[in-house]
Amino acid sequence: MLKAKITAVGNSAGIILPREALGKLKVHKGDFVYLIETSSGYEVVSYDEKFVQQMKLAQKIMREDRNVLKALAECSIEEEKVTTK
Repeated sequence: MLKAKITAVGNSAGIILPREALGKLKVHKGDFVYLIETSSGYEVVSYDEKFVQQMKLAQKIMREDRNVLKALAECSIEEEKVTTK
């Protein structure tokens, strides 16, 4: 078990994580961590499960509709060429 200190940050509070915790979470200063409520309190994780699910869905759509996305990208490039002339 690691110990983390709660410190004042303006009118809020911040948690100072030991280097070992930062390494295990694979985060650096400025990164976000997420608190997941559990039956025994909170769990600190370095990723947002909702975001992960959204990205998986986006990847699926990009695979399935590759031709549509390519056509949209080509239209966008052509539009840029017209507006920059």
